[in-house]
Amino acid sequence: EALNDPKNGDSAFKHLKQQASLTGNLERLSLLGSNRCFVEFGAGRGKLSHWIDFALQDAKSVYFLLVERASTRFKVDGKHKSRGSMFERLHIDIEDLSLGKVPLLVKERLPVVGIGKHLCGAATDLALRCIIESCMTNQEDTGKEPPEKRLKSDEMVTVEDPTSLSNCTVRNAANRLPVMGVAIALCCHHRCEWKHYVGKGFFSSQGLGAEDFRIFQRMSSWATCGMKQHSIDVGEAEFDKANQKVQLEEHDFDEESFAYEGTLTGEEREHLGRLCKRLIDQGRIWYLKQQGFDSALQYYTSPGISLENVLLTAVPLPKIQQSENSEVSFNS
Repeated sequence: EALNDPKNGDSAFKHLKQQASLTGNLERLSLLGSNRCFVEFGAGRGKLSHWIDFALQDAKSVYFLLVERASTRFKVDGKHKSRGSMFERLHIDIEDLSLGKVPLLVKERLPVVGIGKHLCGAATDLALRCIIESCMTNQEDTGKEPPEKRLKSDEMVTVEDPTSLSNCTVRNAANRLPVMGVAIALCCHHRCEWKHYVGKGFFSSQGLGAEDFRIFQRMSSWATCGMKQHSIDVGEAEFDKANQKVQLEEHDFDEESFAYEGTLTGEEREHLGRLCKRLIDQGRIWYLKQQGFDSALQYYTSPGISLENVLLTAVPLPKIQQSENSEVSFNS
């Protein structure tokens, strides 16, 4: 119904198409339903959570945590006050967030579904690690006293020891925060950072290291270099000029990477850029598989809607399959 609203401009229509597709993929993965908490990383105005909630009108005990470090105008959270769903916004950097210490999640013990629409660069890796480490128990902490971070709601969340990496099972067990799955629309691989990248082990297994990653990271911007001459997809930023400036800075381009353009055609650059993106993403899939998830990449919309049109998904493998290391393929 919203897609056919004649009041929609071209940009609004494209965002709605993407949100509809993302919601459809969540349904395909059996991640829509009652008794769960959706954690939207890089939530912005919260429109993805808004439309997921709209699709769950008959569901019970549905919670939404909107994680966003920046102040955002024209939020849609208030539209849900008359409905049964609960929305809570956390003003915090993903790097500092420990889901296992969020009072709402500790109290309700609901399964978590991690979501994001165009989660930029290193933020995707930080979100994946945040989700995976959420299945750690308090007893599994390293014993260090973590610093506290204040949320908008004046509740407190604490930071796990950043050197600790959980290898815990993602199955629902006592004292663990169960993770149902992940669906993140990827964006801006040229803004990835080796120090946050979750796929270091994959790179190492291929004989690659930090310097190789830096090269692939910079060349990945070639996949969407046409966006330099056109408006880029930056979420809901067109509703707010101040937000638009911030979003454009967050989704900027690697100018230095264009210094090599003269030796390759435009098509060759774009193809090579896509390969670099997929290589970086393969490390993320490797990481999720190591943690007991079945992970995959797929196109969730057409390039005409968004050039950043790849979705990373993950759901827990049955225990009997968690020890298997099957290969993942993706056609560039």
